[in-house]
Amino acid sequence: MSVDRVEETEGLKETGALTAAASVRYYSIAPGVRLNVRSGPGTSYSVVRVLPEGAKVPIYCQTPGTSVTGPYGTSNIWDNISNSQYISDAYVMTGSDGYVADRCS
Repeated sequence: MSVDRVEETEGLKETGALTAAASVRYYSIAPGVRLNVRSGPGTSYSVVRVLPEGAKVPIYCQTPGTSVTGPYGTSNIWDNISNSQYISDAYVMTGSDGYVADRCS
């Protein structure tokens, strides 16, 4: 490894880029559920894929949207799990009825 590469990596740590990636937690989807992943925070957005039973997902940020009733109650919180991919928080075991991640900007 060159000295330049070491300095580059150290610079990333100082900016917090590595810290942000390390702080993302994974959460379980409700048991026995195959969950629609949508292109935006609501049921009117198109389904982009379906999560299989037993899936665990990262929550990068959360935003309000369509209210949905699921195994964990009724919620208008939508979890961003990837670029332009959202799932209803009512199907995610977060241990909270409120926000567990930063609001999406």
